[in-house]
Amino acid sequence: MRSLPKSLALLLALWLGITVACAEGIAVRKTDAQFSEGSYQLSADFDISLNSVIDEALTRGVPLYFVSEFILVRPRWYWADETIATSEQVSRLSYNRLTRQYRIAHGSLFQNFSNLDDALHIIGHQYATPINSSLLQQGTGYTAALLSKKGDYIAGTRTHLDITQLPKPLQVNALATQDWSLDSGWHRWQVHPAVSHASE
Repeated sequence: MRSLPKSLALLLALWLGITVACAEGIAVRKTDAQFSEGSYQLSADFDISLNSVIDEALTRGVPLYFVSEFILVRPRWYWADETIATSEQVSRLSYNRLTRQYRIAHGSLFQNFSNLDDALHIIGHQYATPINSSLLQQGTGYTAALLSKKGDYIAGTRTHLDITQLPKPLQVNALATQDWSLDSGWHRWQVHPAVSHASE
């Protein structure tokens, strides 16, 4: 009978461990596609949670680079799927120990945040580069297909931590362990080019 409390404690510890493990990483929460005024816009919301290893590295001054990717393809039964457009966005997350603020940088643009959750929430809200119909008309012949009400398209999105941007010693560690593996994997959903469509 004395072993019962120990068994319950062990099960509780395992359950808590699984809960914590599931809470860490990147997951797609919502995707959206909008078509208006001659352009097609894909967007997605990701839930991002850092584990203790990555969080400690960030607070010690290691910047993190998150890469968000989008793709729009037209399925073809007679040949390989046709890629309509791709887009990639890079977000740099850093921490200033003097000001105790987090900073997100997109190229020369940046925002400061007083807490990590707010910063991760902003990084998790990503937009693809709009697909402009005037660009599609330049010898590609895609405009009519996009504006047509016939047929659906497949949109895809993914966000991951780019370990190639880490300092060299951390890159070696990242390749040897799973501590630095933050990747939502590809999430795909069906959209219609003539109407707005969202999935949750």
